[in-house]
Amino acid sequence: MYIPPAFAETDRAALHAFIAAHPFALLTTADPAGGAPLVTGLPLILAPEEGAHGTLYGHFAKPNPQGAAVFTAPSRIIFQGPDGYISPGWYPTKQEHGKAVPTWNYQLVDVTGTAEAITDPAAMRALLVRLTDKFESHRAERWQVSDAPESYIAAMLKGITAFKLPIATLAGKWKLSQNRPAEDRLGVIAGLRADGAEALADVTPVP
Repeated sequence: MYIPPAFAETDRAALHAFIAAHPFALLTTADPAGGAPLVTGLPLILAPEEGAHGTLYGHFAKPNPQGAAVFTAPSRIIFQGPDGYISPGWYPTKQEHGKAVPTWNYQLVDVTGTAEAITDPAAMRALLVRLTDKFESHRAERWQVSDAPESYIAAMLKGITAFKLPIATLAGKWKLSQNRPAEDRLGVIAGLRADGAEALADVTPVP
C-alpha cells in the first residue's frame, strides 16, 4: 500500500487497537489459476501476543475457493475505519488563495501474511468460542456456543475452513488532513461534524 510519510501510523499498539475496534476485514489472495485476486469479507480476531506482530484468526465457508488458496500464497488484509469526503470549502486558507481541491480522508490498516490451517475439531470449536465471546461481550444476555446442541456445533464445524494468520507486515494509513495547516484542520473537523460524520471528526488530529 502506498503510504506517504505524513499519513503513516507505525505504533503497533495503535494498529492492534484499530484492528480490535474494526474487526470486519477484506482478505485478498492471489488466484492459483491466474484469475483475478480472490477476496472475502469476514470478521477476524487478533491475538496480539502471538508472533512478531500478532496473529489473526478466522474462518471461511467450506465451499469458498479462497479457503484453499489462502494456504498457498501470502494474503493481504485491509481493515477500514471511518472515511468521508473533505470539501475544500472547509479550508479557511481557500479564502486567501483559492488553491484547494476536494479529497477523501480515511483510516486503514494493511496486513500481510500466509494463513495456516486449523483442522483439529477442538481447536476449531475454541476459535468459534473466541469469536462468539468477543462479539457477544457487550450484550446483557450473551449467546454462547455451549447454548447450541453439541451435535449441531460439530456439524457446523464441518462446514467451515478455519485458519490462523501470523502477521508478517503491519502498516497503518491515517489520512486525516495532517498535511494541512492548523486552521484548515480545524475547518475540516467543524465541517465533518456539521455533516454528521462524527466518527471521522473524532479521529482527525486537533492542532
